[in-house]
Amino acid sequence: MKIWALAANTFRGFLRDKVIIVFLILFGCVVLLMISPLLAVRAFRGANVEAQTMMFSLVAGMIGFVSGCGSLLAAWVGADSVASEMKSGTILAVMARPVERWHFLLGKYCGVMLLMAAYTALTIGLTYLLLWLGGMHVAGAQWEMAVYPLVRYAIYAAIAMLLVTFMHPVIAWAITVILAVLAMMVAPNVTAWKEWIRKPLYIILPSTGLLSESRFLALTQSSLKPMSWLAHLTALSYGLDYAFVCLLLAMWSFHYRSLRRD
Repeated sequence: MKIWALAANTFRGFLRDKVIIVFLILFGCVVLLMISPLLAVRAFRGANVEAQTMMFSLVAGMIGFVSGCGSLLAAWVGADSVASEMKSGTILAVMARPVERWHFLLGKYCGVMLLMAAYTALTIGLTYLLLWLGGMHVAGAQWEMAVYPLVRYAIYAAIAMLLVTFMHPVIAWAITVILAVLAMMVAPNVTAWKEWIRKPLYIILPSTGLLSESRFLALTQSSLKPMSWLAHLTALSYGLDYAFVCLLLAMWSFHYRSLRRD
């Protein structure tokens, strides 16, 4: 019960967080700006095959943008949820109840995932809106659209929580973003790296490409590449395992962290 109480309190705190509110406002403005060219292209789609191809590219790019923003948000709230409590000193009052340190960190993590679940729900709604505006449809299952991003967000949040136990939240967020970019750059299909450099990084860094929507999400049934249940289970198990290991390391590091204000 302590963990869920901490999670609910963390989620309510996010709803009042000025940084998150500003992020969502800017995010909404960008999405509205991106919808404008989509509507313009839609008006000429019937008369031009190139316009229809452009519409596919616009929708796919917007969905990728929304997904990427979610990863950035997960990394930030993962880092800030712990650092803000320590900076304000309220963590001392929480620990006086008493609450174990791992209870505190797990409750914060669950609160982060509640926020990311809400973000995922908004993302799914926006995806269907964009596809409706473009006259297209999703040829994938709804559970895939919800579970895959959540597992990917769980990885980024856990990494950020691990890093913030011994560094500033902004630095922890920046490093998490850099790690995410490096993970994409050392994928097996990228040949710009020397093999002796690429392979160790590929093993250590999270292979979030396995959890990309492009593996199962398609705008038309003809371009859908179906995945077996074993492939789904393997990819999701990998992501959950990576997040779990990072969270355990965060709990271990947090156990020895001073709770005084920075």
